[in-house]
Amino acid sequence: MSPHRRRQPEKDRSTLVRRRLLLTVIVTQLTARVIPCIVWFLRFGMRSQLTSRVVLLVALSCLGATQAFSQCRPPRGSNEARLLAFYSVPIVFSADPASLSLQPGAARLSGEGAYVPTASAALQHTDYCYTGKAEHTGLTSFFGRPRLAVGLPGGFGLEVSYLPPITIAEATPNLGSAAIWFTHGVNSALQLTGRVHGTVGTVKGPITCPRSALQQTDPATPCYGTSPSTDEFQPNMAGAELIASTNPATAARFRFSAGLGVDELYPRFKVGFTDLLGGTDHTRIAVDLTRVTALAGATVLLGHRCDASAQVFTSFSDATTLRATIGCLLNR
Repeated sequence: MSPHRRRQPEKDRSTLVRRRLLLTVIVTQLTARVIPCIVWFLRFGMRSQLTSRVVLLVALSCLGATQAFSQCRPPRGSNEARLLAFYSVPIVFSADPASLSLQPGAARLSGEGAYVPTASAALQHTDYCYTGKAEHTGLTSFFGRPRLAVGLPGGFGLEVSYLPPITIAEATPNLGSAAIWFTHGVNSALQLTGRVHGTVGTVKGPITCPRSALQQTDPATPCYGTSPSTDEFQPNMAGAELIASTNPATAARFRFSAGLGVDELYPRFKVGFTDLLGGTDHTRIAVDLTRVTALAGATVLLGHRCDASAQVFTSFSDATTLRATIGCLLNR
């Protein structure tokens, strides 16, 4: 075989990869199943009778159970992009105003609970990566996490959070967040805080094909299988906030806060569904978004160490959520 012919299959593969990125998911799966197996068989399967038999068996198994890997980058106005932004809202590591005035060396442990809204029926119908398919996006209506804040010298502070992979309803999160802030007292009644924050991690659950959507009658219809999908949502993000709040030096039992922010969202979504034909869909959806946010809340002191707060947090383009936090100083 000439050197020119040895390089030809590699050229064919690169051409197929470019075509797969342009085709729909259905055509992508067919291409991934048939053509790579044929090319591989033609390249290696003619060297000897024994080799051809072995390669034929491998090629047939390749056709019987394959994995489709494709990347979909929907436009920012698509339902896919808007859904990913919608469910990033409850996860944003926004400020807990009770922690913003900690003295140097003071530590505060708190627990946060947030309401997870439900997307509208129209929004749940994907229109770009999967045409006309309704996603099961309501895995849980509650999102909670612990928070630990530490006061630093010079008006600075640090806050961290980690949510271990504990399943709540059908969602299994594994998320880490961190923030750093600087607080400056404007006068005896008001203080301003600049804060930057970030979150990385995953939330896993049956989003594309829950058990209620499974069917075994039509291979051409989504969710043709017996096992729910194991999808993965990565709500990666970074943001900044400017917050005005009551100065605790002169505040009584009640304190108030309000602020604006900007979030850079980098959500990623990976499908994980195996149908009855043995094909596995590992389509990856990626989009980058910018969102303007706002928050407003109130805090009430519960004795000398503890407090409770309620907050409304909104992303103007996506959703609004309610949050409640209870925290206590670990030292004084």
